[in-house]
Amino acid sequence: MKALRTPDAAFADLPGYDFAPNYTQIDDGEGGELRVHHLDEGPRDAAPILCMHGEPTWSYLYRKMIPVFVAAGHRVVALDLVGFGKSDKPAERSDYTYQRHVDWMTAWLEQQDLRGVTLVCQDWGGLIGLRLLAAMPDRFARLVVANTALPTGDQPMGAAFEAWRDYSQTVPDFNSGRIVYGGTTKKISEAEIAAYNAPYPDDSYKAGARQFPTLVPSHPDDPAAEPNRAAWRVLSGLDLPVLTAFGADDKIMAGVERVFQKRMPGAAGQAHQILPEAGHFLQEDVGPELAKATLDFIAATGEAG
Repeated sequence: MKALRTPDAAFADLPGYDFAPNYTQIDDGEGGELRVHHLDEGPRDAAPILCMHGEPTWSYLYRKMIPVFVAAGHRVVALDLVGFGKSDKPAERSDYTYQRHVDWMTAWLEQQDLRGVTLVCQDWGGLIGLRLLAAMPDRFARLVVANTALPTGDQPMGAAFEAWRDYSQTVPDFNSGRIVYGGTTKKISEAEIAAYNAPYPDDSYKAGARQFPTLVPSHPDDPAAEPNRAAWRVLSGLDLPVLTAFGADDKIMAGVERVFQKRMPGAAGQAHQILPEAGHFLQEDVGPELAKATLDFIAATGEAG
């Protein structure tokens, strides 16, 4: 598998992102290897908070939350999915499938051997992270669901998602920073827009970012539909605590929080939140508030963890 690697110089002096890189080699599934990047901040002996980003962002998305977690004494691990951030980027769009991303992140998680995990997942971080949780529930202590879903293709995705998917496939210049800007309520600066574009020196690095919207299961016979149904069967039987925290201004994910509240037993009685003045990328709009909600949730469910 041919993969591209963004030069380190592209990530120099990004605002608010002064974290040490960590790298792991995983099997690419075709006899080669891919390098996966993650941040690992705070005490290594503390139970980890695992932050998983989505499309088209990277671990930069969590820069406002990581210091809050660390200041409270927690270990924070924030990875870059394959094709994003400082992780390697397979060059062909056909290299990217939903199942491959689950397999790649499974290999990564097993190498890190994280346990007692609080999973914080947004967008594709949920589509992949929830599959990891279903496959390896013993590694996880609790779940924070933020503007994400685990679709099976059995229900329509909605007009807002279809409009986004169409845009992602037809826009001549796929500008990740501008996409993040458009998905926030309080908006981000030009320097922050540039930081979201940093992983992509040119279009050849954007195969994953372009392909991801097409991988969301949108019909019942999608290749990922049955694996996601199987994951839901596991998730619906878990008793780990579940918190939903969604942005009030996220049109794509509006109402999805109720699915988790209804289907996951551990969601009962939790302090679920709809965060005002927060769009799809709520880590940008209300990062410290989301971090505090997560810390309060961890404190309230300590015995379960």
